[in-house]
Amino acid sequence: LRETLSKRGVRVITGLGKYFRHIDKNRNGVLSQADFKEALKVFHLEIPEGDFESLWLILDDTKSGKVDYGEFTRAVFGEMNEYRKAFVRKVSFAYMKLDFNKTGNVSMVDIRKCYCAK
Repeated sequence: LRETLSKRGVRVITGLGKYFRHIDKNRNGVLSQADFKEALKVFHLEIPEGDFESLWLILDDTKSGKVDYGEFTRAVFGEMNEYRKAFVRKVSFAYMKLDFNKTGNVSMVDIRKCYCAK
């Protein structure tokens, strides 16, 4: 799968991410094996059944019968390097500061309270 994805690049990965979110009807961030198989077909990433079973065992490392997009991207791209991890930690810290009510959403009003563009 990695070889197929590398040929078509980031466009396929971002498209898969959007498609995953679209078919994730209950918004829990995970897909069933059937949904994942369908997503691969939509993006013309069909692989033999035996290979798919092996891929599923790798992706579903928690053995939950479901796979989330994070597990998928880690399997395809590997773990982030230390520079990227540090950047994500900084962004996460900044976001937590802006999300006063811990709702997962930051309004423009909240941003204005913390940031002055002058």
